[in-house]
Amino acid sequence: MASFKPTKIQIYPQLGAKVTQDTLYWKNYKAPVQVKEFGAITNIDFSPLAPHNYAVTASTRIHIYGPFSQEPVKTFTRFKDTAYSGRFRSDGQLLVAGCEDSVVRLFDVSGKVALRMFKGHTKAVHVADFTSDCYHILTCSDDYTCCLWDIPNSTELTKYKEHSDYIRCGATSKLNKDLFVTGSYDHTLKMFDARVQKSVMTMDHNHPVESVLFYPSEGLLVSAGGRYVKVWDLLKRGQPLVSLKNHHKTVTCLCLSGNGQRLLSASLDRHVKVYNTTNYKVVHSFDYTASILSLALAPEDESVVVGMTNGILSIKHRKTSEEKQGPTGQPRRQPVFRVFVKGRNCVPKQDDFLVSKSAKSHLAKYDKQLKRFNVSKALDTALEKNRKPEITVAVIKELDRRGTLKNALAGRDEQNLSQLVNFLIGNVVDPRFAPVLVTATEMILDIYKAVVGQSSVVDRQLVRLQELVEREIDYQQDLLEVLGMLDTLFASTLPRKEVPCPGNNLGNKSEPGFC
Repeated sequence: MASFKPTKIQIYPQLGAKVTQDTLYWKNYKAPVQVKEFGAITNIDFSPLAPHNYAVTASTRIHIYGPFSQEPVKTFTRFKDTAYSGRFRSDGQLLVAGCEDSVVRLFDVSGKVALRMFKGHTKAVHVADFTSDCYHILTCSDDYTCCLWDIPNSTELTKYKEHSDYIRCGATSKLNKDLFVTGSYDHTLKMFDARVQKSVMTMDHNHPVESVLFYPSEGLLVSAGGRYVKVWDLLKRGQPLVSLKNHHKTVTCLCLSGNGQRLLSASLDRHVKVYNTTNYKVVHSFDYTASILSLALAPEDESVVVGMTNGILSIKHRKTSEEKQGPTGQPRRQPVFRVFVKGRNCVPKQDDFLVSKSAKSHLAKYDKQLKRFNVSKALDTALEKNRKPEITVAVIKELDRRGTLKNALAGRDEQNLSQLVNFLIGNVVDPRFAPVLVTATEMILDIYKAVVGQSSVVDRQLVRLQELVEREIDYQQDLLEVLGMLDTLFASTLPRKEVPCPGNNLGNKSEPGFC
């Protein structure tokens, strides 16, 4: 008895991923180096001076790493509780950080003991940054206030209390020492001018704000909160320009590339998205193993450093030109062909005892149903969720070849018929599946035309199917018209050839005529 032949699933050609300059640029990094920290990594900041060390804030410590070191070259541990927002000054000599105990500490990068301690907040300070003149510090706290401090005198200059919830992000202007922006969990962003006693601009993000970022020109501001990244035009009083929703969970941090032409956003969904700042489309994406809390790019994008909730610090370094080309003079050894064909053509000798092993065939669930002639169940199995449409179409094609497709489609209740029609709506206009599914669609309409109008769900789906087919027919007709136009254009551009026709020149038989 012949063995059952499984259903043959046709393999369709697939289009390769589009390779762009951004793809080549952002994939040009080595495998990530991972370092385990003591807790969730809440902030990463690169020093503006070579060799561009970076400060990693995690738990009650701030570690400073060298550009290629896996061990910290410096550690600040003078915190009684969780540290936040360790950031370098523009000269790379000082570092400031907030803390859960509400005290702001200022460190000399070459020392260990805090040079200054600023006390004035009553709750945790999550934001600490230097102003552009290097003599003042901006701090934002969970007590709903933001303050400006004078470094030489260790005194509080100004305090603002305009937010109604925690202030978890802030940014200072690099072009004007008096301007800064804060973002709060009350869904608002506020721009302040130190020369005025109140905010000069307010923007509503509609979600708790997790991160803010100035563009290099500072005419635009980017904010992140919820699943949204929004761009604001500061020259038009904070008018919203773009709202991006490309993440599945809360966006936690923002970053700009070295040339300012690419915007990066990181999220709790474990992805980093790279946007083109011209059209704000995603040009690349990085995947990580855990939710991301912090992100930083080295100058000239030499490194991508990401901090995650599980305390893992991931560092990707850009490949050098030598690493791209590989070692010269040492060609990489390829596997020898004879290794793969060894023993394939071995023939047993006359005295050998041949032990044959029957290969056990494993049938898919729908093939088992077909083997038992349960055609309806086989089609139901092929229509299950997460099945590739190629499998369902192959089963329908096999049922049609057997002549049992009509039996498999008949006798269905509202739920099964709705599932089948829904599959047709999603795939009937696909050129790969249309020859098979058009036949199935015609059979369904013939079988169930007597019960049309008894189910509102099925009726709505049939109307959608009708509109889809009519729209596809219109597209095909338009394409045929375009094809006719192109044929006419091609025909008119070709050189005209005269074909000799001897029968036309009857008078002079020595010279042939032309048709």
